[in-house]
Amino acid sequence: MHRTSLLRLLDEYLISYPGEEDCVLRCKDFVERHENCFERSLQKGHITGSAWIVDESGERTLLTHHRKLNLWLQPGGHADGESNVLKVAMQECLEETGLTSLETFSESIFDLDIHGIPARKDEPSHFHYDIRFLVQQKGSGDYTVTEESHDLAWVPMNELERYTDEWSMRRMRDKAVRLLGK
Repeated sequence: MHRTSLLRLLDEYLISYPGEEDCVLRCKDFVERHENCFERSLQKGHITGSAWIVDESGERTLLTHHRKLNLWLQPGGHADGESNVLKVAMQECLEETGLTSLETFSESIFDLDIHGIPARKDEPSHFHYDIRFLVQQKGSGDYTVTEESHDLAWVPMNELERYTDEWSMRRMRDKAVRLLGK
């Protein structure tokens, strides 16, 4: 079953973050009920993969000013049939930032979020079940702004609120600060 790996990762995440049980159980239920959960053609929602990218110092994160949503977010996107969500997250980072020297801290899920996406053109409103990983940029950190973004920025962790008031973004920052000892 192509969903087995993700379900195992979700079980492991629940052990590490029991306070996030409601979100984990909702995501597991979605994955178990929908064999095509990795396809964006599933109009009620689908799995996405993203990454909280930190620089070598661990003191800054790279955010993208998302063109469609007009929000500062972490890089990420649709699985488009790929069940390896870490692979999805890493590919999205490359496509959206141009960064080529990225290393994962772990193959375990770093964060999990379920959020609504508003209707747009012929696309109905739906949910993204976003599986997130912690990634570190090695080297210069020179990025490339692509057509998917208005802009990219290395944001000091302690200045995140200047870019976003999204709770899940602050949660990822706080988790990264704890894990990195910053």
